[in-house]
Amino acid sequence: MSMHREPQDSRLDPALSAVLSERRQLINLAYRFLGSLADAEDVVQETYTRWYAMSEQRRDAVASPGGWLTRVASRICLDLLGSARARRERYVGEWIPEPLPDRMEWPGGPPGAAGDPADRITLDESVNMAFLVVLDSMTPAERVAFILHDVFHYSFAEIAEIVGRSPAACRQLASSARRRTHAQQAPAPATAQRADVVRDFKQAWEAKDIDALIGLLDPDATTIADGGGLVSAQLQPVTGGEQIARVFADVAGRAPDLTLLERTVNGQPGLVAQQDGVTVSVLAFDFVGDRITHIWAVRNPEKLRPWTAG
Repeated sequence: MSMHREPQDSRLDPALSAVLSERRQLINLAYRFLGSLADAEDVVQETYTRWYAMSEQRRDAVASPGGWLTRVASRICLDLLGSARARRERYVGEWIPEPLPDRMEWPGGPPGAAGDPADRITLDESVNMAFLVVLDSMTPAERVAFILHDVFHYSFAEIAEIVGRSPAACRQLASSARRRTHAQQAPAPATAQRADVVRDFKQAWEAKDIDALIGLLDPDATTIADGGGLVSAQLQPVTGGEQIARVFADVAGRAPDLTLLERTVNGQPGLVAQQDGVTVSVLAFDFVGDRITHIWAVRNPEKLRPWTAG
């Protein structure tokens, strides 16, 4: 898949415009590496800081500013991924990638508005929640090699320069990552069918209809919640259709003012739960046939920033 870059602003100096036009590409890249929009923004900011820290002569000597920026951003992400294990050990409960709204549902302005980084994220199969969760199980080098090659179509020679390994080793890393994604991906139903199942789940949840919820869930389904220690959330995954159904019915009973909205989450049908107009949870789903196999419920308010009306 190709990643489309922003049109250059003709009012800017051509060289400066070319550098700034890479921002969307870098945000797309860093989000897929890290699963966090906030971290992706920080990486891009650091990348541009390093660019402008160079002398004008050194910048002029760079044959491909876009390539330079991509290499630097990728290396920063690789370092962050390498330290992620230690950070996760301090994280309270389960960690889920930060969910993204659809471009048309991004609050605070129309699509493409300046200052809305999520509007710059291209929503495709490489950012659906199930895919991001699989990416998170990879080693940092596997993840970088796979994303750069299979998603952004960089050559293994280019990737080797970024990860510090031979092109052959990078090919093996990408191949290993590819096998992992194929092993954990089941054939997905059509988007319309997924939307119907999510709608049925919403209605059954609102009605606290345990039997209807069980009927929509795979018997071996799993629900994972991410509160980050900042709000209440299950600290361990909940497994089994009946157990999950009872958990959701209990939530509905304890929060009668909960409003459920059908929304696009990382390019797939999902749900947003609000209380008093404030988003308190974003739910992403995975399916096999017409049954829900996974539910990821992000409750950490720091990860719900893109869903908060400005």
